[in-house]
Amino acid sequence: MAPKSQKQKSSGDRKNSKRSKPKPILPESEEAETLNMESMGHPEIYPLVLTTQTQEIFNCRIDEDVTDEQPYKLIKKEDIFADFQNRAAVSDFYPVRKVIQEYPGDELLVVYDKDFRYGLNFYLIGTEEGKENYLNPPEIAEQQEDYKEHIIEDLYVYRPPVSKPWVSLGSEKEIEEESVKESTKQITYMISRKRSKFGAPIKFSDQNASSVKDAYIECTAYPDRNFTLKQLEKDVGMQVVPKVKDTSTQTRWTYPKNATTQYYPREFSEEEKEIFGQSKTLSDFLNNVSVSVEIALQQNEIMNTFVDDWKCLAEEESTFGDKTDTHLKEYQSFTDLHNLTEKMVTSVSWHPTIYGLIAVSVAVRLSLEERVHFSGKLLLQPSLILFWSFSDPIHPQLMLESPDDIFCFKFCPSDPNIIAGGCINGQIVMWDITAHADRIENIKTGGSRSKKATLKPMFLLEPDSNKEATYIRHCAVSSIENGHKKVITDIHWLPDTFEINRMGSVFENRSGICCQLVTCSADCTICFWDIRPQKALTPQSVEKKKEENIEIPFDVPSTFLHLDLSWKPLIKIRLSKGETSLDHCPTKLSLNEDNLCKSQDKVLLAQSKTVKAGEMNPYYNLEGGLANPLKPIEDFCTKFFVGTEEGGVIYTDWKMERDSETGRLMAKKPVNLYTVHDGAVHTVQRSPFYKDIVLTIGGWNVAIWKEGISTGPLLQSSCAPKKYTAGHWSLTRPGVFYIGREDGYIDIWDLLEKTHEPAQSQNICITMITYIKPWTFSAKQQFIAIADYYGTLHILEIPWTLSHPSTNEVSSMNYYFEREVKHLEYIEQRKKIRDQEKKEMELELEKKKTLTVSNNYQLDREQQLSTGHLSRFYPT
Repeated sequence: MAPKSQKQKSSGDRKNSKRSKPKPILPESEEAETLNMESMGHPEIYPLVLTTQTQEIFNCRIDEDVTDEQPYKLIKKEDIFADFQNRAAVSDFYPVRKVIQEYPGDELLVVYDKDFRYGLNFYLIGTEEGKENYLNPPEIAEQQEDYKEHIIEDLYVYRPPVSKPWVSLGSEKEIEEESVKESTKQITYMISRKRSKFGAPIKFSDQNASSVKDAYIECTAYPDRNFTLKQLEKDVGMQVVPKVKDTSTQTRWTYPKNATTQYYPREFSEEEKEIFGQSKTLSDFLNNVSVSVEIALQQNEIMNTFVDDWKCLAEEESTFGDKTDTHLKEYQSFTDLHNLTEKMVTSVSWHPTIYGLIAVSVAVRLSLEERVHFSGKLLLQPSLILFWSFSDPIHPQLMLESPDDIFCFKFCPSDPNIIAGGCINGQIVMWDITAHADRIENIKTGGSRSKKATLKPMFLLEPDSNKEATYIRHCAVSSIENGHKKVITDIHWLPDTFEINRMGSVFENRSGICCQLVTCSADCTICFWDIRPQKALTPQSVEKKKEENIEIPFDVPSTFLHLDLSWKPLIKIRLSKGETSLDHCPTKLSLNEDNLCKSQDKVLLAQSKTVKAGEMNPYYNLEGGLANPLKPIEDFCTKFFVGTEEGGVIYTDWKMERDSETGRLMAKKPVNLYTVHDGAVHTVQRSPFYKDIVLTIGGWNVAIWKEGISTGPLLQSSCAPKKYTAGHWSLTRPGVFYIGREDGYIDIWDLLEKTHEPAQSQNICITMITYIKPWTFSAKQQFIAIADYYGTLHILEIPWTLSHPSTNEVSSMNYYFEREVKHLEYIEQRKKIRDQEKKEMELELEKKKTLTVSNNYQLDREQQLSTGHLSRFYPT
């Protein structure tokens, strides 16, 4: 730093004196947050995290201002106070503000902790004594080193070792205890022979052992209690050994047998055809049978002869006759007992391929003001996505770490080991759990789908699962400067059938996998992202590339290393309100292709393509598909539904257009805007049976829309007694959907039974329901996951009546929607007719008024003429 003049120093001293007098009084809760290294024997050291921006402000940049030779920096106290005024709680010195205010000196010593000895990249010395000890260490050690250097090696005198008496410290007892001693008494045998028989010839012959006495002695084994020892303790030493995995299988062996069959068609010759065509027997047979054949064909057209009537009758009886089993049954519940922080569940997602495995994201239950107040404390708490298994309701199987609380996440449809999530700070986080796929597959529960899940509960299948949860760090996060500025409220993967460019045009997917995302945030933007590496506009220099090289931790895969902290959105859309400069704030969205749920066979097929043993995962070579040419897709619908924070439902287009004045790319104006909800929209979801039917839930009411109908919703409910907080369509019944309320109740709507109110309501918990996610385990068993505000995940079993549709339910619901469309068209026509009639009535009224005024004027004129008063105004 450049030296300042004496005047500047004096003015600075005055400022310091002025600022040091009125010390701000902090709350006790904030004063208690300051953390030092007293437990390590250094109470004067306070660890700090100095970001790149803070290092540039105070000129303490790593490897430039602070190095290995000079790892410290003296920072003036007044500069830190100025940073408090500029950035307030965002300042990196804010957690140690009390120490800085009570520091007696003018300059504080900040030291670069390269080896992270105290946990962070810098630490502050909070006392003058510690500062002096660091800058001027004691000279005793230096004098001893100088003395050692002056000792000449030639003066070394050999001194032979002197024997000393051995002193026992008790080791001979351990040696004696570990030594092996004979515990049984030795038996001595003496064998004698006559001297005369020494050296005599010997003859061997065969004889019957049973005929000669004592010629054969059988020593059979038997258990002897005197020599039966029970092992109580065993001391075994072992070094590091490689992991060994034994896998066995048993196939059904059948005796192989070769069998061949050779056949050829039987054909008539021309002569035989003429003979049979002229035969009377064939014509009589055809005449006799033709009537019965025609009747059979007519019956096949009228009804299906292959339908099992008894089975259909039983289905009708169970669906409409038996109304006793209509409530959701509690099956399982999950709560993180190891984390005592008050957290709520923000998003839930079942694993696409592993049955009985469910992932949930949790966030701290704090308002915006409380988050700002406890920001320093929240940095020390992990933000996690928990993987729960039915086999272990207490211990999470995996824990995905993120830089901040996750509010939404989705599994990749092409590879379930790839997960994308949206943070509260506006960043997108990517995880790759391929390395842990074997772990979660080994703990999967329920066995194969062919087994009857109702016979044996899944939580009883594998009680001895691994109890130690695995923490997994994220692979990449998006750029803070170029991404969202507020919480990400919704995230979706684009299907693997298409991709879009920066203009929003649709092309065939070159990579063949899901490689693009769409997100919406509370900062009034909708962003499209591409996980593949993009071409840089300007080539980077070699020095910059060397500076950007960061050592990757061994436990973090390098799948998305090219995205980390540099990921920018491909398209950014703002939903303008038109007349004002304000924008709509999106909360949820639903794309046109994000309608039909993938069947389990398709999901398994997609996973088998990407995660086959011995093959290269396509996500490890994302650049491979970029070389293929782009093929545009014609007649692709690029419009989608968006729910807003104000309760509106917007139907808009993601294609961009250039402004005629500025030439910049701008989003198109919304096609339609409807305000039907009296609160923020938190559910925008397409029906799994009809691609053009959309369910929206927000505030105190529900609405169902049909894409292409711009007159309004097909169904709009009245206000509920409590506010709605979550919702989801049924996966197997087209007329059923579930809605969660703020009082812990769940409303079950069945449009075949009632369309003006819920068919039934059931209490689930005592607090607000935050998320609903159903799941089909098998054809006979379905579950629904319901998360609440207190962080508990409830798994309930869906009854038969709510999971099995009737025979004609799909066609009945289709007829209902068509009838509502016709009803809307009729209302629209009646509006036009009424408007036309109103205009005609107004014209008739105007005509009557003008006729009345003219008649009155004529009468007044005649009266005036008769009395002679008109001559004043109209002279003759």
